[in-house]
Amino acid sequence: MFEDLFAGLFGTSVINDFRRLESQMDELFERSTQPISGIRAVQRGTFPPINVGSTPEQVTIYLFAAGLDPKSLDVSVQDSLLTVAGSRKVEPVENVDYYRQERFAGDFRRVLALPDDVDPERVDARYHDGVLQIDVKRRESARPRQITVNSVN
Repeated sequence: MFEDLFAGLFGTSVINDFRRLESQMDELFERSTQPISGIRAVQRGTFPPINVGSTPEQVTIYLFAAGLDPKSLDVSVQDSLLTVAGSRKVEPVENVDYYRQERFAGDFRRVLALPDDVDPERVDARYHDGVLQIDVKRRESARPRQITVNSVN
């Protein structure tokens, strides 16, 4: 609605100049002023996307990182922090003007706070079909225990 009003007052070239300036500022500060759109969208600079699931036995983390060499990933647990670091290389295509580029390239580091009851000595990580799955077992002492109730006569 307001866009049509401003275009009528100032012309479309001024509006386009503002859009270009906004895009350049977003790039410069590595943030987006636009709200996240779509159910699968993540904030810029958040790579790889993560899903975390939990059962009474373990915490499972899925990192969606297609195209990575699993040997280049650095996965570590210290105290209750899980850290995954690595690098993704994307070969640039010459003579192309991108109007949208969402594929992440470069170094990344994700740090995730784990629950206090996990056992940092019992971690399993595997990479398959572009997904890094990390299972962190819970301590035996922290797991729920079923107690039998006896009747007294």
